Amino acid sequence: MVEAFAVASGKGGTGKTTSTLALGMALAEEYDVTVVDADTGMANLLFHAGLADVDVTLHDVLSGSASTHEAAYDRFGMRVVPCGTSLAGFRDADPERLRSVVADLAADTDVLLLDSPAALGSKTAVLPVVLADRVVVVLNPTVPSLSDALKVQEYARSYGTETAGVLFNRVRDEDAVDRVGEQAERYFDGPTLAAVPESDAVRASRQAGEPLLAHAPDSPAAAAYRSAATSLDVRSGAAGAVADRFRSAVIPDPP
Repeated sequence: MVEAFAVASGKGGTGKTTSTLALGMALAEEYDVTVVDADTGMANLLFHAGLADVDVTLHDVLSGSASTHEAAYDRFGMRVVPCGTSLAGFRDADPERLRSVVADLAADTDVLLLDSPAALGSKTAVLPVVLADRVVVVLNPTVPSLSDALKVQEYARSYGTETAGVLFNRVRDEDAVDRVGEQAERYFDGPTLAAVPESDAVRASRQAGEPLLAHAPDSPAAAAYRSAATSLDVRSGAAGAVADRFRSAVIPDPP
């Protein structure tokens, strides 16, 4: 079985990478999970996962100088494929190769989480949303963030990618979640998965180079992410069929 989720937002600063790794660790308690940093232009997952010093990253795979297996690292109970941060690596990377990378990974995992770029301004940015079966939309409890996130859903819909759910992150005011949540329920296809509180533990985990669930497993934020993972109804897909779909996916024009 395998299902691919794109973890996306619509703007930077929502905590999308933190959310991707937290969901990955929570889901790894039940599933074989692979996390891919598909933000090839502004990657930072490697810092969150303590992989800043690795020799091979997704950039190397996308340039054709390394295999997918060489860029996959076993960390925190899951498989992590980080992306590099150099301009040269980004320049040499061929985004079309991401289809084959995801197809290779789909053959040996239950859940794929694609940490997607924050904006949909290029073919590289929109491809993870197109490749995924469903999208987890991460947003802050504000109307502008909701508006940006709706653009992600609209684009995903146009390519047949469903919405798995909405994750409110960096919540300071629960009343704000109630206000914006009513609109989210009206406009988004999927349910509200959880409301993750703003937390000093999240900032500390980033500084430590560890996912939140490894650094502060008993924090309220970690508990909210576990609740979100429980709310995701992971669907079974035939690995071979999913891999074939990834390999044949057409890279679209940005919206």
